[in-house]
Amino acid sequence: MSSSAHRFEIGRLHRFAAGAAAIGFVGLGLFQLLLAFGAPLGHAAWGGDSADLSSAQRAGSAVSVAFYAAACLAVLSRVGVASRPRSRPLTRWGPWCLAVVLGVAALANFASQSRWESYVLGPLAVVLAALCVVVALAPGTDGERA
Repeated sequence: MSSSAHRFEIGRLHRFAAGAAAIGFVGLGLFQLLLAFGAPLGHAAWGGDSADLSSAQRAGSAVSVAFYAAACLAVLSRVGVASRPRSRPLTRWGPWCLAVVLGVAALANFASQSRWESYVLGPLAVVLAALCVVVALAPGTDGERA
């Protein structure tokens, strides 16, 4: 395989990982949006204590929507699919930070008494963390490496 073909395959892998992560973040953002608006899905989040969330938990879910939107932008910007933010360090280190945050979230989800968090959100967080590592390893659109 020629050098340029190899670079193309690597770039395609990074773009695929970014797209898959973005889809995951959009899905989680929509789930949190439903929670923020009062959908009785609390058994699948926030420890699973109650189907109906408190006002503070609903506010936390609303903040999570913004987090997932930023996460989506960070991974897509890293591979040049979305416009790059003005901050190169954010584009460079954002996916690494997401991988760490998602790793910690996976541990918290696995420790939860909620089966939804343990069996769905925990593994999803692990997959998203791995995808963020792949994205973080992508060369930036200006050729710089992570």
